[in-house]
Amino acid sequence: MNVPNLLTLSRLAAIPVLMALLLVHFQNHDQLAAAVFVLFSLTDTLDGQLARRRGTVTELGKFLDPLADKLFILSVLAVLVQESLLPAWVAIVILGRELLITILRSVGLGQGRVIAASGLGKTKTVSQMAAVLLVILARPYPVLHPLATLAVALAVVVTVYSGLDYLWRFRFVLSGRPLRPALEPLPVGGGKSDGQAARRLGERLLEAGLKLAVAESCTGGMLAAALTEPAGSSRYFEGGVVPYSNELKERLLGVTAELLRTRGAVSAEVASAMAEGARSRLGADLAVSITGVAGPDTDGSDKPVGLTFIGVAAPGLLTVKEFNWKGDRAENRRQSVEAALQLVLDSIDQVKKT
Repeated sequence: MNVPNLLTLSRLAAIPVLMALLLVHFQNHDQLAAAVFVLFSLTDTLDGQLARRRGTVTELGKFLDPLADKLFILSVLAVLVQESLLPAWVAIVILGRELLITILRSVGLGQGRVIAASGLGKTKTVSQMAAVLLVILARPYPVLHPLATLAVALAVVVTVYSGLDYLWRFRFVLSGRPLRPALEPLPVGGGKSDGQAARRLGERLLEAGLKLAVAESCTGGMLAAALTEPAGSSRYFEGGVVPYSNELKERLLGVTAELLRTRGAVSAEVASAMAEGARSRLGADLAVSITGVAGPDTDGSDKPVGLTFIGVAAPGLLTVKEFNWKGDRAENRRQSVEAALQLVLDSIDQVKKT
């Protein structure tokens, strides 16, 4: 049990206190309820930030945090309906959405997938909290009724839209397709596998007389593993590095601390610097880099899960492509490997001309 987990539990402990403040009428009870609601709503952001910053993300925290969020909001909604401050259908819509996503996550876990909270899902939570706060304050301050009504309408729209977004993005979970083992070949465009793509890339590199190096962060060596799967890959593959931390990006690849600070590890600029550093320091003709937010959690910045940059560097050539994957962690990493193989294939002819 760590501090972030205790903050999450405090949100659960605050539920009966908040419900009592809304139900038991005394002077300024609504204002006090609003203050308690705001105070413990802030723990929703604080617990996750602390856990990621301190590296203390736990399985207990991953389970408790979304549970506490749902119980905290839904319990307050139930009281607001009981007090005739909120239409029952609003609470039903919000409850229905939460149940649907909970079922989706449960099915995903059964397949070995973790469905992370999306940026839109977090926007949904903020909109619901803002609506609840305004509804509470509209009772002692009737002038807030129009604003509260607008906030509730907005929260309902965002709630429904975010639910549909989850269903669309993770529709493959509902198909019942099991998660592939980590080293199983991936399907790529045209029915090829990443193993076949790696062999095809190897043939092209041999034809061109080029040697390749890799620098991969979020894929953790998966690209190098795919490239070395074919026998004889040492004829065209020099090697690679997995600079997962910013410190190693600086030390092994020469990425500057200033660039990492201003642009962030997941950026086009850092992908370029990683590719150039790998090419020059590993003595290859060309190099490919991967940096991204694989999930299930964000990297502590405002960059969404799935955001990935892949760079290729060679004499006279420097190209970076941005991708926004929509799968779980395993799918995002696999798609990054696929895209990196394809990007190198697409770049070989340009390298030959330089």
